[in-house]
Amino acid sequence: MTAKPSEKITPMMQQYLRLKADHPTMLLFYRMGDFYELFHEDAEKAARLLGITLTARGTSGGNPIKMCGIPFHSLDGYLAKLVKLGESVAICEQIGDPATSKGPVERKVMRVVTPGTLTDADLLPEKAERPLLALCSISQRKVVTAGLAWLSLASGALKLMEFSGDAKTVAARMQQELERIAPAEILRGDSADMFEQNAGANTNRVPDWHFDVVGGHKALLDQLAVATLTGFGADGLGAAFGAAGALLRYAQSTQGRGLQHVRSLTTESETEFIGLDAATRRNLELTETIRGQESPTLFSLLDHCRTAMGSRLLRHWLHHARRDQQVARARHVAIGALSASDATGALAATLGQVPDIERITTRIALLSARPRDLASLRDGLGQLPMLRQAMLRSLTGGPAGDSALLAAIHQALATPADCLDLLTRAVAVEPAAMVRDGGVFAAGFDAELDELRGLSENAGQFLVDLETRERARTGIANLRVEYNRVHGFYIEVTNGQTDKVPDDYRRRQTLKNAERYITPELKAFEDKALSAQDKALAREKMLYEQLLFDLAPHIGVLQTIAQGLAQLDTLTALADHALRHNWCAPQLVEHSCINIVEGRHPVVENQIERFIANDCKFVNERRLLLITGPNMGGKSTFMRQVALITLLAYVGSYVPAASAVIGPIDRIFTRIGATDDLAGGRSTFMVEMTESAGILNAATEHSLVLMDEVGRGTSTFDGLALAWAIARHLIDSSRSFTLFATHYFELTQLPESHPSAANVHLSAVEHKDSIVFLHAVQDGPASQSYGLQVAQLAGVPQGVIKAARKHLARLEAQALDATPQLDLFAMPLADANDEVVAAPATVATTANPAFDELLDALDDIDPDALTPREALAQLYELKRLARPALA
Repeated sequence: MTAKPSEKITPMMQQYLRLKADHPTMLLFYRMGDFYELFHEDAEKAARLLGITLTARGTSGGNPIKMCGIPFHSLDGYLAKLVKLGESVAICEQIGDPATSKGPVERKVMRVVTPGTLTDADLLPEKAERPLLALCSISQRKVVTAGLAWLSLASGALKLMEFSGDAKTVAARMQQELERIAPAEILRGDSADMFEQNAGANTNRVPDWHFDVVGGHKALLDQLAVATLTGFGADGLGAAFGAAGALLRYAQSTQGRGLQHVRSLTTESETEFIGLDAATRRNLELTETIRGQESPTLFSLLDHCRTAMGSRLLRHWLHHARRDQQVARARHVAIGALSASDATGALAATLGQVPDIERITTRIALLSARPRDLASLRDGLGQLPMLRQAMLRSLTGGPAGDSALLAAIHQALATPADCLDLLTRAVAVEPAAMVRDGGVFAAGFDAELDELRGLSENAGQFLVDLETRERARTGIANLRVEYNRVHGFYIEVTNGQTDKVPDDYRRRQTLKNAERYITPELKAFEDKALSAQDKALAREKMLYEQLLFDLAPHIGVLQTIAQGLAQLDTLTALADHALRHNWCAPQLVEHSCINIVEGRHPVVENQIERFIANDCKFVNERRLLLITGPNMGGKSTFMRQVALITLLAYVGSYVPAASAVIGPIDRIFTRIGATDDLAGGRSTFMVEMTESAGILNAATEHSLVLMDEVGRGTSTFDGLALAWAIARHLIDSSRSFTLFATHYFELTQLPESHPSAANVHLSAVEHKDSIVFLHAVQDGPASQSYGLQVAQLAGVPQGVIKAARKHLARLEAQALDATPQLDLFAMPLADANDEVVAAPATVATTANPAFDELLDALDDIDPDALTPREALAQLYELKRLARPALA
């Protein structure tokens, strides 16, 4: 909102417009007394989003000034709602003294709240990170270098990544990384036009010069207080430095101060983690179901963590399984040691008393910690000796030897004596929620504060003594001496006794049934007591600021403790789950294989009464399993459980199986299910083929690939030919470990020409017109798909089932070939590369009315409802119909 030059604008509104001009894209919360007010377009938007009343006051340009407001003490609740909606807010506070200000009270934006820069417990999801990410790209000829820098402000974790290639390759890789990191907010340059899709995060444009590579490098050196970035593995980066410079500048501007808790840097590489694209994360339901719900998922199943720090680390591990087998082996050993020592119960109970030290430490660094944060920190640090004691039995003698990881955690949890002593001496046992309320500091911490408090606290006894004396002096038996915040101290006398009031009483307030008075003695005491109270509050505010300053040197130690607690909590949760559900320690080996004995789906086995365990074996000579079987037979569940067991093994968890031996894995791909992408203009089949193309172009011999019913979205012959060609590519070119589920029975002949492929099927038993799924994986191909039986189970009308059964019998009878399915491999022809391809068999199309009449008669017979005489009559009738039909 801008005013015309000729308009007369009040000084206060001029001040507001100046501040708003500095934050044009944000909602400006403008402090006025006990309220935060919003004006003009901000008011309209806030009223709509928050459901608060929109009013108007005064005019500007002949139009009323629209406004709305919220009480200052309700700020956090409204902020949480706005941040959840993706809005950013600039909070403007009064920093001047209204009593001494001649014009408008001086105001300043003290804090900016954006989706990616949250640190308040009330605004952040407890079990997930909300990182801020900046991206920078540099083009040289046809090569594009993309740099990413992202920061979880709530934990202080700063990370960089850089990769290069042609524009198309880099854009695809960028999208994959954004889906992995899941930033809450993305920063881009004003002129950046790449990477338009950003995983649904809020995107902010900042000036291009903020991404200066040299400036970013210097900003990192200054932030980390080092002379070189060699120790962080960041030598030779370019675009990532530019991104880091913009990121740090933006984060510091939102907090209004330095980021003293950001003390380390991690440089990630492409080969560090097992690759999981967005489709795989969705299909495996790691932290969110396919329908977008939080449970049942792998994370919700395993999250027995007692601290929010542990839950966040578990979530991170599930999405960032390291390829380095040593990392997972160390966690396996630690889980084994915790299980063998029976320490999980004691550790979990103690961990339940530990607060979110990681985020409290961040708020201390940003000077936004509240008194109860410090009380929680004090109490949490007091639990460290008990945790170390409970760990002692786990440090030695585990099933796989001593755990170096647990030993490192034990060392990290050493009690910071100086920090704990300061908090114990300073903070009251149960402090007030806010510093402005007083009562934050413990008695004995500050002599001056104790003296000021004494004056206020002794007021109660003085009032009792004064009341007794005044009753005796005046003869008014029901005289009362009291206090309230509005009128201060007063003597209350009912109307029937006012004739006994002495001359030195001065009327302070008249009520319906009483009069309130003040005396010189009471006035003198009031001035002294209220002055002491104000001074005590001012003293506490000053002491609190000093306390946060004194805690700053302990930030590094507190961060180390938080990391140790998160690891211990996560390992304890995994050990507890493994013990309760009979999971085993997987064996990670150097040679290429996957050998799972009696594997189970970790989530599904918890949802049903009895889960059928199945084996899965991949070796160098057996790389593709063609899986056939009935719909609802468990093909997709079997495929997913193999992927989840493999992923869990590399996460460092035990796995749901009798035994598991797993070799090197670089990526896990899934092509399961399909939906259309209307917004992107892609059909279901196009989505399926796009995902398949990504797999075929990226899979290696160390990848695990899940392909479920590829080719079903187009015509039978097209889909069959594509499925066959894709399977052959995965066998011959990619050489990945592949689980390939299909209803094209012609594909089951692939093992005849490709020995590294093998047939397995999910078994079922047919009884009359119904089907019983056995869910057991057996060698060899399935005999049929049982589609009609599954349709019947789904509630398809009986008339439709009968018609389908009749038409199926007709198709089978009319087929020239004896097999019920068309045989792609019946007539091998040589293609341009002289390789065997499929030639479909033909289908007889000659109509036979007599045969149709015979089928109709058979279909109409209900054997269970016939008497012996009716059955004999039907038999003669069928014999009559059969003569012309078979002639």
